[in-house]
Formats: sequence, structure tokens, C-alpha cells
Amino acid sequence: MGPPTNPERFNPRWKRLAENRSDAAKSVFQFDVQGSVANSTHSGLPWLLRIRRKLGPRVHFWPFDGWEVPAGRSAIVEVYPRLFNFGEAPANLNADQRDAFNVAAWLAREDRAGRLLTWLKPALSQEDRERAQIEGWILGVE
Repeated sequence: MGPPTNPERFNPRWKRLAENRSDAAKSVFQFDVQGSVANSTHSGLPWLLRIRRKLGPRVHFWPFDGWEVPAGRSAIVEVYPRLFNFGEAPANLNADQRDAFNVAAWLAREDRAGRLLTWLKPALSQEDRERAQIEGWILGVE
């Protein structure tokens, strides 16, 4: 087997479009470094497949299944907790629990204010929208 035809494809520092657009998101391909998310990301993928198989059309994987979530479906979206760290979580929670609390609080607040649907439609060119529908997108990244 010869050298890869696209060396960038094998670069662990390669970032998706959404990661490049955020101020600090790390590549999902950069393993075993301080603050990496690759292990968590890749560990979670089989669980997403299980959810897809178990729930079928009742769940919408945003944006892979489309940018608009059909009525009556639950949505699974990618989040970067740092974007939602507003210090609302109780102090007695561990870091992961605080992240989950802050994301859930933000989602609830945006939904009550009628703004949640606008976050599901980031301002992207058609080309970037098509790329992000393949690579995935981080909710809250513009």
C-alpha cells in the first residue's frame, strides 16, 4: 500500500468546518492529548447507532437527517459545553454534570423564548451547509 493520496485526511489535528468556526473546539480525531474529545466522541458513536436502530424515525440526528427537525420527533444534536457555560449549575455537581445542567438550561431557556429553532439554522453558505450535513455541526456555532 502506497502513501495516502490525501495526507490531510490522516492529520489528527484536522478539523471539521464547525470546529474551525468555533473559538476552541478540538478535532474529533486528536486522541490522547490534554482536553481532547476524540475518545468520548468515538466511544459514543456505537450508542448513537443503537438509538437509531431502536427508535428509527422517531429520532432526528441533526443535521445529518436534515437541518429542520420534523414535528413530533426528538432531536439529537452535537453541543460543545463551553459555549453554554454560564455558571448556572449548582456548585455541588461535578464538571460533567455542570456541563449537562448548563446545556439543558440553555436549551430550555431558548425554547421558552421561541429562539431554539433559529439555532438549528446557522447562517451557512449552501456549500458549507452541504459539507456540514456530512461532517456534522455543533449547535450554537455560527
